Amino acid sequence: MPELPEVETVRRQLEPRLVGRTLVAYAVRDARWTAPRAPSEVVAPLVGRRIEGFRRRGKYLIWEAEEELFLLIHLRMTGNLLYDAPARTPYTRAHFGFDDGHDLRFVDPRRFGTGWLLAGQDELDAYLDARLGVEPFSDDFTAEHLRALARGSRSPIKAFLLDQKRIAGVGNIYADEALFRAGLHPLRPAGRVTTAQWALLRDGILDALNAGIDARGASIDDFRDLDGARGSFQDRFLIHRRADDGCITCGGPIRKILAAGRGTYVCENCQPRPRGARIVPMTR
Repeated sequence: MPELPEVETVRRQLEPRLVGRTLVAYAVRDARWTAPRAPSEVVAPLVGRRIEGFRRRGKYLIWEAEEELFLLIHLRMTGNLLYDAPARTPYTRAHFGFDDGHDLRFVDPRRFGTGWLLAGQDELDAYLDARLGVEPFSDDFTAEHLRALARGSRSPIKAFLLDQKRIAGVGNIYADEALFRAGLHPLRPAGRVTTAQWALLRDGILDALNAGIDARGASIDDFRDLDGARGSFQDRFLIHRRADDGCITCGGPIRKILAAGRGTYVCENCQPRPRGARIVPMTR
């Protein structure tokens, strides 16, 4: 699933190409993209309006049009936005045409991605605040804030990191990478992480996200950037999907286990297992 770095990669590509452009035509070929609203309720109000910006909040891409209309796009598992893609690009669910003759397609084989229209900054803020926690690149993303959020929690730290209502934008890949950087086992209870450990984990999250952005995302399966190119962060993983390789730090084995319901990679030499943790191994 595309995570914060993948969405940020697309946002940075969209901004110079589409800010200032006007939507002149659209076709939504799969009504599930805007469900439960009809496509005409979600996209038609944007026609004739100039694009004023593209923002990102967590894993949401925010298309900002004139008069504070916001189209929220979520890529979900297999969604991609492609610029000037071939006319017969398969799995096209929505198609947008602009006043300069260029176009944008939302392509999604598994049809989980969504588009949603919000009117006004207050409505946008309320919608996102109800669904998303602290943004990693904000001033509020501190070790003290994270420890306060986790106080008393018995959930594994991996589950804490994946909870979008606590931290916005971190998914399975970047959680593994951040935990390895911080030397924390993914099954350690979030409430038992110390302030010093939270400081390491905060830095680990930011380092992993920045590395992902620098590599223009990770393309394990479906993710492509606006031009259809693959990201390269998968070639720079420190631990995720490296169960066949030795740990780059200690040379010990990397295990794939189940944590927070997800396949999770851990070096138990560098990330000591918490006392009493029940390990569920996974096959590849």
